[in-house]
Amino acid sequence: RVKNNLQTVAALLRLQARRLDVPEGRAALEEAVRRVRAIAVVHDTLAQTADGPVDFDEIADRLIALVVDLAGADLAGAEVAADTVVPERVGSFGQLPSAIATPLSLVLTELLQNALEHGLRGRNGRVEVAVRRTDHEIEIEVADDGAGLPAGFSLAESPRLGLQIVRTLVEGDLRGRIELRARPDIGTSAVLRIPVQGAD
Repeated sequence: RVKNNLQTVAALLRLQARRLDVPEGRAALEEAVRRVRAIAVVHDTLAQTADGPVDFDEIADRLIALVVDLAGADLAGAEVAADTVVPERVGSFGQLPSAIATPLSLVLTELLQNALEHGLRGRNGRVEVAVRRTDHEIEIEVADDGAGLPAGFSLAESPRLGLQIVRTLVEGDLRGRIELRARPDIGTSAVLRIPVQGAD
């Protein structure tokens, strides 16, 4: 039922967005659609696990496909065609508690969207989600080969709502840390480290 309700909310928001003539308002509603759909993906998976650990690889792959697909539909002005972006996941998240899965899915969605909207706007490129996991920590890097960070960029001072959401979820709900930095060659890398209890 939760998934159906979320899908209904997303559909209503999209209808409302199409009626708006103000680009900023339309973009805000379409960003809300993306977030609601990401939550629906997680709930769909959680509904099959009876509150136990979830296979986050499945969730991550679905979120990657979802964000690229929505970007191809020009969501929030991303102006990225789905067939010009090559997404890839390297490494395995493994099993994660549901308490981590939900906020992590939103963080991953926001970072992917940020890479498409700001890094790969109007250009071909790659987005890679690289995962490294130990007994006590999971490290996730979302990297693109796009335009890179603007001069003087500061994550703490960024006015972007998506990045503010990411910081809040990573540092609060996930008790982790995140860093955005320029890659040595080209593009941007977002690295987050989240504590986990035990291995798979």
